[in-house]
Amino acid sequence: MDQIAEVFREERGRLLAGLARRFGDLDLAEEVTSDAIEAALVRWPVDGVPPNPGGWLMTTARRKAVDRLRRDQVYAAKLAILQVDADRAEPPATRNELPDERLQLFFTCAHPALAAEDRGALTLRCLAGLTTPEVARAFLVPAATMAKRIVRAKRKIREARIPFRVPDPDELPGRLPGVLQVISSVFTEGYAASSGPYLQRLDLAEEAIRLGRILHRLLPDEREVTGLLALMLLVHARRDARTGPDGSIVLLEDQDRRRWDRALIIEGRELVLLALSGPAGPYGVQAAIAALHDEAPDFAGTDWSQIVRLYNVLRELDPSPVIALNRAAAIAMRDGAEAGLALLDELADEPRLRDYHPYALARADLVHRLGRLPEATTAYERALALAGSEPEREHVRRRLRAIASRAHCQPRPPGEA
Repeated sequence: MDQIAEVFREERGRLLAGLARRFGDLDLAEEVTSDAIEAALVRWPVDGVPPNPGGWLMTTARRKAVDRLRRDQVYAAKLAILQVDADRAEPPATRNELPDERLQLFFTCAHPALAAEDRGALTLRCLAGLTTPEVARAFLVPAATMAKRIVRAKRKIREARIPFRVPDPDELPGRLPGVLQVISSVFTEGYAASSGPYLQRLDLAEEAIRLGRILHRLLPDEREVTGLLALMLLVHARRDARTGPDGSIVLLEDQDRRRWDRALIIEGRELVLLALSGPAGPYGVQAAIAALHDEAPDFAGTDWSQIVRLYNVLRELDPSPVIALNRAAAIAMRDGAEAGLALLDELADEPRLRDYHPYALARADLVHRLGRLPEATTAYERALALAGSEPEREHVRRRLRAIASRAHCQPRPPGEA
């Protein structure tokens, strides 16, 4: 079953993208993709995994799609119109196309006709295979809101007859930021899973890196493509040291840096230089911050002053509350917990951070560092309520146990029972 699950992880996105391009309808593509996988779950444990599992799944899905269309002539007529549009939009055979149909679907989902908040949501749901709640957590919105966005985006693609194709060169600048955001969101979910028993979903992180490499090969002169790839490589280099043998979280300050992937760090640093060879973009600056962490000989040797300066640049490029949160954490390391806490408290009324676990945890940690134990207990309880994955919850529970133990060991004032 492990082999079958691995095939599904590898083939699902490719299968969905190919079917969406062939039939011009995401809903139908999703339905028959699920049908094909269900058929494989019945057949493969008995017959074995076929030599070409992707081909088997595609053939099965296409047959099921044709069966559905034959049963619904009205639906078939609508799809026939969509297919004519897609055929007319098909680029010439000599055109330099993207090397993976999944990225064609990425660009379709990042089409400017779609609302900005819908583009990444749809792609994460369809191509990365995230559940709706996982996508919702990635974008810091309620699951019900995200479900409506995904339905709305699919309807827009269908009604506007948006073709499943690679954008023309003059369209690319307007479409590329949306694609980068999607790849970044996939990686973020892989780096810190929004739910489940594990901190990391390495399959998602590696998928995002693979897609980033493909996009970088296609667009080697786009600095933000280079910057995003560099950022992912430099962060992913720490993957083996981020959890203990039991799956528990190991903080950056406690990680065994000998377990970091030096090859990825070297590659990432080289890409950072390319990303910063001209006007800096947000991904390039974030990659430079990650490089400073990776280059430090130990946690104490981290150049926090330079990191804060880079966050100041990043804040001008991307004045988002999450960037403000990360900048406050860096200032706390440079100037002390009190300085960082003051900045975090300025963000307390920011709607996007109100139910954001990293904000609650960062504030709890700083209050704890200042020795304000009752307040720290309340803050950690808030962080525990917002934690998504089990390792995150257990990490907060350990903090709470440490506070309880510390309070129990403190001597009572004279006269107290």
